[in-house]
Amino acid sequence: DGKTLRRSHDKRLGKRAIHMVSAWATANHLVLGQTKVEEKSNEITAIPELLSILEISGCIITIDAMGCQKEIAKAIVDRGADYVLAVKENQAILRRKITELFSDAEEAAYARTSYDFCKKAEKGHGRIETHRCWVIDDPDFLFYVQGTREKSRWEGLRTIVKIESERRVGDQISAQTRYYISSAGCDARKMLNTLRSHWSIENGLHWVLDIAFREDARADQFLRSNGRFTFFY
Repeated sequence: DGKTLRRSHDKRLGKRAIHMVSAWATANHLVLGQTKVEEKSNEITAIPELLSILEISGCIITIDAMGCQKEIAKAIVDRGADYVLAVKENQAILRRKITELFSDAEEAAYARTSYDFCKKAEKGHGRIETHRCWVIDDPDFLFYVQGTREKSRWEGLRTIVKIESERRVGDQISAQTRYYISSAGCDARKMLNTLRSHWSIENGLHWVLDIAFREDARADQFLRSNGRFTFFY
């Protein structure tokens, strides 16, 4: 996932804020690597560079919508790993296809579709969260997603995923639906756990960098503690 160091810009010198892409090992709570996004580039070019320096064979790589690119999917599969890529409006045609496929499957109650499903509910901190996950690995469905032209194919694509999340806090209810493509197998429980663990990078890395290491603080900000000044750069 990517993160911008908000206070690293320098208007006087015309320098934009630094944007870093980090590889986070969710099972070990470790940063495996980081790379800086060049000023006139974006995460799409930085992600392959980061992947190239990591040993990812046998891993599942989860990336938000910015990383939903055919070249990135191919780079992951070529390195012996699986991908789970979020599909949003930056891939509008792909998202529309996947939405239509799930709608068709739901109308037929998944009677003619190879799929897996799981549901998980959690209660805590004054809220109830319910997550439902559907994973389709039907070859006919995937052919429609891939398209008919060879150059439009997603390397190693095996499954498409839909996750519905609902949060209840008192009388207030909020819901969200997300879609993904993946080279991993048709295991809804594993897929749900994988995607939920993706966001541990926010609390396990980004929050720590901001709060403990004050990464977003200005260079001239400081913290006075025990009679000493500590400067952050």
